[in-house]
Amino acid sequence: MSMILSASVIRVRDGLPLSASTDYEQGTGMQECRKYFKMLSRKLAQLPDRCILKTGRYNINFISSMGVSYMMLCTENYPNVLAFSFLDELQKEFITTYNMMKTNTAVRPYCFIEFDNFIQRTKQRYNNPRSLSTKINLSDMQMEIKLRPPYQISMGELGSANGVTSAFSVDYKGAGKISSAHQRLEPATLSGIVAFILSLLCAALNLIRGFHAIESLLQSDGEDLNYIVAFFLGTAACLYQCYLLVYYTSWRNVKSFLTFGLICLCNMYLYELRNLWQLFFHVTVGAFVTLQIWLRQAQGKAPDYDV
Repeated sequence: MSMILSASVIRVRDGLPLSASTDYEQGTGMQECRKYFKMLSRKLAQLPDRCILKTGRYNINFISSMGVSYMMLCTENYPNVLAFSFLDELQKEFITTYNMMKTNTAVRPYCFIEFDNFIQRTKQRYNNPRSLSTKINLSDMQMEIKLRPPYQISMGELGSANGVTSAFSVDYKGAGKISSAHQRLEPATLSGIVAFILSLLCAALNLIRGFHAIESLLQSDGEDLNYIVAFFLGTAACLYQCYLLVYYTSWRNVKSFLTFGLICLCNMYLYELRNLWQLFFHVTVGAFVTLQIWLRQAQGKAPDYDV
């Protein structure tokens, strides 16, 4: 009999289980699948947003969106179009019910366990084809799966359940290992977005003053060439801070502190052209952006949550 057995909602960046349904059975096969659930939850940040793992008698399907992954366990003969339609319903309801701030700041496993009520109701609908056929339209999902089929994870990629290194270090297109330069950062916070905008503002102000200094130099008003260099160095430093805030690089924290030091030196040199409030604004923004760069770290290894 084809049916959905269980489903879970998991945070992508660290594998924290947010909600889950109850398994129908607790046989050997189900226990093995729970191990696969746990292994997959640790690797969600490195996987495509729609995948399927075939374990023999059972399939594990999942989709990821906005930092949250929706996983399900079903029998091997359960139709893919129904499986991903089920996950799509879970995703829409979860996004509607809980905002991103709550999911990003959650610290306890299963802190949204009340969502299990919706999981159970939806699972019962999808396990009863008669009640389901008149309530959903599968044509859109069929077309989407046809145009963009789910990536099928092989058991060889998954590795062993005892923690042996797996081939997940290779991306699903086989393009090679994920280097530190392509490592993903944690989701941006509101303070990080504000820091990015303020840094762009400081870069724009430095750039405008730099062009004005060039005009004064061309008009032979005695403008110091070093002031022009200081303005453009300040612009470059602010833009590089924006880059460090968005992308992961090696020695990222060290680079951010060195860039902040350059901003301070530039403003010290421009002391005669700016008042104290302007100097305070530029240095404070530089320090704030440096702090946000330090706080927004790369997604690390997921804790061993009991999922």
